Amino acid sequence: MSNNNKKKGRHTQEYALPPSVLTPNLCGCKHMDQAQLRCKQHNLKARFEPQHRAPCNCICVYVRAWVCEYESCQSLKQRFYTGNGQTLKRRSEHWGEIAGRSSPGGDLRSDSVVVEVVAEGTSREVKAPAVVSKRMVQKLKSKNEFTVLATLKQDHLNSGVILSIHQSEHRFLELESSGQRSEVRLHYRTKSHQDHTEVFPYSLADDQWHKVSVAVSASHVILHVDCNRIYERVVEAPFMDIPEDSTFWLGQRNAAHGFFKGVMQDVEILVMPQGYISQCPDLNRTCPTCNDFHGLVQKIMELQDILAKTSSKLSRAEEKMNGLDGCYCERTCSVKGVVYREDEGWTDGCRNCTCTNGTVQCEAISCPPPQCPAGTAPAYVKGACCKECLPVCLFGGRGLVEGDQRAVRDSSGRCLLFECRERSMHRVVPTDPCPQLNCPESEQIALSSRCCKVCRGHDFCSEGHGCMEHSDCMNLEEGDCCVCKDGFRPLRDDNAYCEDIDECAEGKHYCRENTMCVNTPGSFMCICHTGYIRIDDYSCTEHDECLSGLHNCDENALCFNMVGGHSCSCKPGYTGNGTVCKAMCDGLCQNGGSCVSPNNCVCQQGFTGERCETDIDECADGFVECDSKSTCVNLPGWYHCECRDGYHDNGLFSANGESCVDINECKTGRNTCANDTVCFNLEGGYDCRCPHGHNCTGDCIHDNKVKHSGQIWVLDSDRCSVCSCQAGQVMCRRMVCDCDNPNADLFCCPECDPRLSSQCLHQNGLLTYGSGDTWVENCQQCQCLQGQVDCWPLPCPPVDCEFTMVPEGECCPRCVTDPCQADTIRNDITKTCTDEHNISRFSGSSWIKHGTECTLCQCKNGHICCSVDPMCL
Repeated sequence: MSNNNKKKGRHTQEYALPPSVLTPNLCGCKHMDQAQLRCKQHNLKARFEPQHRAPCNCICVYVRAWVCEYESCQSLKQRFYTGNGQTLKRRSEHWGEIAGRSSPGGDLRSDSVVVEVVAEGTSREVKAPAVVSKRMVQKLKSKNEFTVLATLKQDHLNSGVILSIHQSEHRFLELESSGQRSEVRLHYRTKSHQDHTEVFPYSLADDQWHKVSVAVSASHVILHVDCNRIYERVVEAPFMDIPEDSTFWLGQRNAAHGFFKGVMQDVEILVMPQGYISQCPDLNRTCPTCNDFHGLVQKIMELQDILAKTSSKLSRAEEKMNGLDGCYCERTCSVKGVVYREDEGWTDGCRNCTCTNGTVQCEAISCPPPQCPAGTAPAYVKGACCKECLPVCLFGGRGLVEGDQRAVRDSSGRCLLFECRERSMHRVVPTDPCPQLNCPESEQIALSSRCCKVCRGHDFCSEGHGCMEHSDCMNLEEGDCCVCKDGFRPLRDDNAYCEDIDECAEGKHYCRENTMCVNTPGSFMCICHTGYIRIDDYSCTEHDECLSGLHNCDENALCFNMVGGHSCSCKPGYTGNGTVCKAMCDGLCQNGGSCVSPNNCVCQQGFTGERCETDIDECADGFVECDSKSTCVNLPGWYHCECRDGYHDNGLFSANGESCVDINECKTGRNTCANDTVCFNLEGGYDCRCPHGHNCTGDCIHDNKVKHSGQIWVLDSDRCSVCSCQAGQVMCRRMVCDCDNPNADLFCCPECDPRLSSQCLHQNGLLTYGSGDTWVENCQQCQCLQGQVDCWPLPCPPVDCEFTMVPEGECCPRCVTDPCQADTIRNDITKTCTDEHNISRFSGSSWIKHGTECTLCQCKNGHICCSVDPMCL
């Protein structure tokens, strides 16, 4: 029996099956009668499947609820390898049934079922039934610690999905292996509902058996391959808020993409700490996990929240106690910091106010027409509401009141200033010279009340004005005046004092049926009657889900109110079910472009064209100037200044390549000089020099082997790379693909494959690509190679800053200075925030602001950011 059957022993013991049944003879085709007899003896239910490596060697799979049946190896082999839909469906149901079981440890297991996926197959649907998917979602929901495990043998250059949990276009959890790029990718969703892909450079597609596990513990991810820890990273934590109608796929992303080719077994999802122990029991498991630390931090945050709420309650209780200590029988009024007792009156500008039962009631002061004696005239005095009689001076045939000033200029142009005092004009001698003006003479204005000129547009209001509350000062050409604010009217003719207009009492409002008008300072509000809901600022109606916005119709859909509910229908030019409507662009928006309206594509940054079909080559178009030690490399939608050969980055990662420095190949041993030559470092390279008087061969040392000068060879590890030895230096390059050559090696040049079977279908199902074609979709670079689509995250320039955000319509993060705009924060728990109760909050914690129900605040590295949740209002 194969090793696969030996692995069943663990599960056999788990299901309390006798170990005696695990004998090589039980599953051999020559001993089928004995196998059936054993089934009856032990009351087992089993089935037999062909093993990929031996046509007539069956694998015995013990599963409850399966009947003991037999088919010849040859017939099973033929049915399976031709991609028969019924057989594949049976495998899917089998996987789904047993994957739904949970062990005492809380894991979701495939019960060591052998799932063989054939390279020639292009149509299959291996997914869990809806009831099983729902059970799995309940197990994973809101979990911060889990492990995905699999044992697999993947075909060379295959790029396929091991396990995928997704709904619609969102991948909540997916493990993918790319043979084209030698990568293992973990796709998931973050708490901010952003798609995230973590890429681990490692090749599983080598046609060899591997044990693979990806352990997630909050923001900590560990990749093990063959029980060796390959990568350990801190990432943005996955958010396992998976919808119940999500689909679980095995060996594929969906029915059309991500087909894994090879053999896969023992696929498990363990919801437990350090789940890789079940695959590699000898690994260390004594250290606490990252989730343990996050749980501790979360508990501290919860205690902080409890402390804040308790402090708030205590503060309110103290306020009430203080109020009882200062309680009086009468009710008082507080106006502008002054407390007035019951029936106490005061003058507020041009109003007489009284405190009545704790409420301020004011009436406008009525000014009688002044009866001024001869030689006087009525005028406003600062601090008084009504006009008073002031002495009059006659000057230039005009009457001026006490305090008025006038400027006159004699024939020589000299200015003289006079002021009205005690019924006669007195000359005023200025003490300070006129300030120097910074405007041309044509823009200078001479005023009648002062000798000094001013520039046109001078701010007279800033020099002091008499405009009181609810009145604004307005600059004029040669002075200023007062203007009442909106919703107020003047109490006197110079608009210095204004009173609120009661739009409700005077019928100057716009409140419609089913509302009640409530006056507010400077305006009014329309309050809905009980049992009615608001349509707009001025009207209310009975419960109309369409008018009230309490519907789930798309913004590009029409809402129709119905008895007991509503219906949605997409607008012309949009398609969908009404709750989700997408503009129709015939699926032609390429490279991640968005169809924002019918036949109108908005391109992502770095792309242009009517259908976003053209990548902007920042290097060729002269948008970028890289340092001389680097070269500009155009990327889809972006660019990068990459260090030239012989240089490497010093760790500063400057955008223009200034951080590239020379590599000393002689010191670092990164040279191929033979023993009879001496290595000399050069700027951007090195030279193998022959010592004086020696006769050097010019040979090279490559992979600890001597290569003669002029020798050409193909790399053992990569048959698509050719190397040559030239004067002690090894030069390697990829094989040049000439697609016009009918004998081109399709293994090294898959882009030259002309077969229809090597074409790929775009994710939207409307476009077809040939082998070698590339495109951009959802911030991923995709490539079609021999019928397989492989997508990987678009490369982004490094950003070294505390706060970053991804602008709308773009794929790469950018640094921002405002933490409240940031999508991603490099959290530092040492940078705490102090909330309104003087309680310290860790960075990353959130709380409801005191005194509100819908204002959520968050601490971001010492900065408090608050926002109102509109769904809460």
